Amino acid sequence: MQHAAARPPLACALSAALALTAAGCAGGERHGDRPTGTAPASTRSPAALPSPAVPPVLTRGQARAALITEADLGETWEPTRGAATWRDGVLKATAERADCRRLLDVLYTEELFGSATAPRATVALDDTAGGAQLHYRVTSHRAADIDRTLAWLGTLPDTCGHFTARSARGAVRDVRVTAVPLPEPGDARQGLRVTVSGPADAGGADTAGAVLTVDLAAVRVGDDAISLTHGTLGEPVDDATRTAAEVGAGRLAEVRRQGRAQV
Repeated sequence: MQHAAARPPLACALSAALALTAAGCAGGERHGDRPTGTAPASTRSPAALPSPAVPPVLTRGQARAALITEADLGETWEPTRGAATWRDGVLKATAERADCRRLLDVLYTEELFGSATAPRATVALDDTAGGAQLHYRVTSHRAADIDRTLAWLGTLPDTCGHFTARSARGAVRDVRVTAVPLPEPGDARQGLRVTVSGPADAGGADTAGAVLTVDLAAVRVGDDAISLTHGTLGEPVDDATRTAAEVGAGRLAEVRRQGRAQV
């Protein structure tokens, strides 16, 4: 055993005269001198490799610069004076089917991309003439995740085209979901129109007998997205939803371009 234990130091001493071998005995790894065909010490599967770098999210200042304003929508629009009563009176409801229940949750909370994805900037606007309210958000997220959400929205006219919702107080509401075409700006987009009819809960007496119409729209621009809800108890104005999506997507693209130019 003593003879075997003495061999490694002797081997290193004898090989010290050879520069390459000495480096190997001393344990000093030289990556450039690795023999051809020698495999690395360890390999990782593609799933374990670092994911491609994601562009930096917008700063809050950049996100605010990408917001739409009341001037984009017309002279009857102004900054909001408070949340519309129909949000609690009509939208606070649930449904049996999971996708339909999730849609109602999204309309109420406006967290289209999940509660963990906080918006970078938001704005709320009121139409003083028609009583509509538009809530608008700019969110930064991975493009693939945004596209998955947009794809889910695209399935809802089929899976939740017509369903029944029920409030916590038991009020039954009839809900219909249809697709809404959006302008082309942006990398991907999806729009829905949801109509909700039925009695309101207590506290929403002004919605009694009315039909609530809410447009839900989202547009992806790179790794950022805009999402909006445009709701009214009156006659919906298509131009507001389309204008907000089109102007917003163009403004977001320009802010992203300027941000890259400054880096």
